[in-house]
Amino acid sequence: MDMFGDLIFYVVLIAILLAILGSAVKILREYERGVIFTLGRFTGTKGPGLILLVPFVQQMVRVDLRMLVLDVPSQDVISRDNVSVSVNAVIYFRVIDPENATIEVENFMQATSELAQTTLRSVLGKHDLDEMLAERDKLNADIQEILDKHTDAWGIKVSNVEIKHVDVNESMIRAIARQAEAERERRAKVINAEGEQQAAQKLAEAAEILAREPQAMQLRYLSSLNVIASEKSSTIVFPFPMELASLIPSVSKAKKET
Repeated sequence: MDMFGDLIFYVVLIAILLAILGSAVKILREYERGVIFTLGRFTGTKGPGLILLVPFVQQMVRVDLRMLVLDVPSQDVISRDNVSVSVNAVIYFRVIDPENATIEVENFMQATSELAQTTLRSVLGKHDLDEMLAERDKLNADIQEILDKHTDAWGIKVSNVEIKHVDVNESMIRAIARQAEAERERRAKVINAEGEQQAAQKLAEAAEILAREPQAMQLRYLSSLNVIASEKSSTIVFPFPMELASLIPSVSKAKKET
């Protein structure tokens, strides 16, 4: 019995020593840092590599320094022009100050997610639907700037924000389609009116030139006759201005003889 009891004692002792050794020796990877607390008080940040702690006196909190991706749940947003849309986004950020990320906020992932949701609703609510659809880069930059400003005290750097989807209900999609069609018709009418205006201006300029030069008018008349003669009609009846007789040598000679 004594030998068995001694064996149990040594086994328990070895287990206690291994537990103490396990709590005293820590290995941190290259992308990890350890926030050290001695008797509850912050005493420094260590890592990466082998870390030795004083058992029962010091505790360590691991912090991952890699880029983290946070998917922001869909948020119902009322745009400035009173359109209800559902918007979701993705945020890329990382911890740059392990001390603040551990001490200043209880759970920086949850805190960043909640802040991103409220910021997304606040920023997008200040813009029209057309701006949400056409100016995503500007909205992404605005949201990133606000998030980065608020999370700086937590030791977090927001690197990028991307709005993934802006979902509009079906009735609003039909209204947008009708609006786009009306806009295309308006542009077509404007382009047609501009073309008519330019054509009228050119015709007025041509009429002014022809009015100053009667012979140019006669040449234009002959050119028109040439175009008419190229048609397939068999008979063409047109008045012959006497002013054109001076342009034809035989007619001019006969006129002089008479």
